[in-house]
Amino acid sequence: MKIVLDSNVLVTALLSPYGSPAQVLQMLLSEQAQLCYDARILSEHRAVLARPKFGFDPEPIAALLDYLEKMGILAATSPLPVTLPDPDDEMFLEAALAAHADHLVTGNLRHFPAHRRCGVSVVSPAELIRLSRADSPPGVE
Repeated sequence: MKIVLDSNVLVTALLSPYGSPAQVLQMLLSEQAQLCYDARILSEHRAVLARPKFGFDPEPIAALLDYLEKMGILAATSPLPVTLPDPDDEMFLEAALAAHADHLVTGNLRHFPAHRRCGVSVVSPAELIRLSRADSPPGVE
């Protein structure tokens, strides 16, 4: 499964290791899902995770992002034919389209109105977990 990960999901996964965002991150780390990204997304992930208010140790964060980049898919994006309520979110949708991602995972669904998603499946972390379980063979969780 190929996914694009909004920065808010990554932050929440690292702040709360038992919620659905953390399960999404675990899917990436266990290679049950593959991250799709472009240079802007990686740059945003690095900048957001470096914010002092989160107090993340820079070395493990750098290692995590390096791993996700190495194991992920670099997307050659193009501008969207539509605009989103928050223009800063457009890069996520652009990457999902360019990489033919299965889902864009975000904690801010309202930033991606259904009529502007360009056919991309935009889901919450909890919904992605439900979808991945539904796709698992019987007896596998």
